Amino acid sequence: MQTSFSFTSTPQIHFGVGKFKLLPRLINNYGKNVLILTGAKSFTSSVNWDILRESLDDLEISFAHFEIPNEPSPNQIDHCVKQFRENDLRVILAIGGGSVLDAGKAVSAMIPLNKPVKNYLEGVGTGESHPGIKIPFIAVPTTSGTGSETTKNAVITEVGKNGFKKSLRHDNFVPDLAVVDPSLTLSTPKNQTAHSGMDAFTQLVESYLSTKSNLMTDSLAIKALNQLKDGLPLAVNEGANIEGRTKMAYASMISGITLANAGLGTIHGFASSVGGKCNIPHGLICGSLMGIVNRITVRELRKQDATNLALSKYARLGRMFSQKDDKGKDYQIDFLLDQIDQWIEEFEIAKLSRFNLEEQLIPSIIKETGNKNNPYQLNPAELDEALRNRI
Repeated sequence: MQTSFSFTSTPQIHFGVGKFKLLPRLINNYGKNVLILTGAKSFTSSVNWDILRESLDDLEISFAHFEIPNEPSPNQIDHCVKQFRENDLRVILAIGGGSVLDAGKAVSAMIPLNKPVKNYLEGVGTGESHPGIKIPFIAVPTTSGTGSETTKNAVITEVGKNGFKKSLRHDNFVPDLAVVDPSLTLSTPKNQTAHSGMDAFTQLVESYLSTKSNLMTDSLAIKALNQLKDGLPLAVNEGANIEGRTKMAYASMISGITLANAGLGTIHGFASSVGGKCNIPHGLICGSLMGIVNRITVRELRKQDATNLALSKYARLGRMFSQKDDKGKDYQIDFLLDQIDQWIEEFEIAKLSRFNLEEQLIPSIIKETGNKNNPYQLNPAELDEALRNRI
C-alpha cells in the first residue's frame, strides 16, 4: 500500500434509484443530437426505452441508435464510427452492460479521428498515441460488474487463434457523466447477475491486494466490499430486491474507480488472454478463476513471504465475511477463500471447458497472461495449475 499517490479523475456521478429520469435534461445540456448505443434487446424491449424516446422527442432532441450485441470488436467500432461520423453528434449515450459502455467510450473517442481503432489499442496497434479528443460521453450501466462507467479505458476484443482483449485508453476517456440507477439492473438475468457480480468482486479484491494500492483505493475498496458481501447474494437469489441491486450498483461503480487507480492482478490477466482466444463471458472467466488464483497466491505467500502485507489484507477481508473478531489470521484468510469457493458453487459459475477451451490453447494463454500488480507473481507452472483447475 502506497502512502504517496496520485488519483485519476472520475465522472460527474448521479447515483440512486430514479436517477434515470435525469437523462433527457442531461443530454439536452450538450445539444440536440445524440447517438444512443444499447445492447441487443434487453433495454430496448423495456418500458424505459419508450420513456427515454418520448422524453427526447418532447425536448426536440434528435437521436440515432446503434446496437452492440456482444463484446465490441475493432470492426464493430469502426463500422459505427463510419456510419455516424458526419451526423454532427453532440453527445454519445451508452446504456447497457460493460461491453456497451466500452463501445460507447471507444466510439466517442474515434469519431473525431479518421483511423481504425486498432491503431490505438495497447499491445496490438501501430503504437500511435490517441490525442485524447472525443465527443462528450454519458455512461448508464444496466448491469453491476465492470465499473466501466468510472474508468478511462475501453476494452476491445477480437476472438480467435490470434485474438486479443486490449484497451483503448486515455485520461480524457473517463465518461463526462455516469448515471447509475440500480432500478435499471432489476431485469438482469440470474446468471448474468452472478457473472457480472463476481467480476466486481474480483476487481475490488484485486485492487485492494494490488502492489499499487494506496490509502484512498483501500478505503474505497473496503467500503464497497462491505456492500457487496450482502448485496451479491441478494441480487443473484432475489433479483427483484432493490436493496441488493443498489448495493451491487455501488460496489461495481467503486470497483471501476479502484481498478483505475490501483490496477488489477492475475485473474484479470487470465481474463484478457482467455477472452481473446475463446468466446467466454468476461465475468464468468473472472468468477471461475477467482478461487484457485487466490488460493495459489496465499499458498505461495505463506511459504515464501509470510510477512507480506497482502496476507494481512486477506485476513481483514476474511474477518469482514466471518464476522468473528476473536479468530486468528490464518482462520480469517481460509474463511475468505472458502467463501469465494462457496459463491462459485452457489452461483453456478461454470468451468471453462463448457466453452470449448481447447488443450492446444493453454501454452499461448499462459504465455500471454499477466501477473501485473498481483501480490505474488505466479510462475508459468502455477498459471498452468490454476487454468487446468478450472477446465
